[in-house]
Amino acid sequence: MRKNKTKKEKIRYIDDGRTIADMSSVSAGRNRWGSGTVSTFGDIWRTYWRAVRMMLLPTLVAVGILSVAFLIVALIFWLA
Repeated sequence: MRKNKTKKEKIRYIDDGRTIADMSSVSAGRNRWGSGTVSTFGDIWRTYWRAVRMMLLPTLVAVGILSVAFLIVALIFWLA
């Protein structure tokens, strides 16, 4: 006593090497003007400065290494 079921179409995915995905079934997304963050300006500002403080030391180290490398190269060419 089975009812006749229609056979579900099996989807085959073929990789054609493209990097852009098919976004045709995705809805339009958020409204640009209607929705936004619920964070206050103070929260955003604190988060920004915490990120800046976290990256300050690595940035200074990188600038120091580049400066030392530049001075070494300048000395080599100045003495040559």
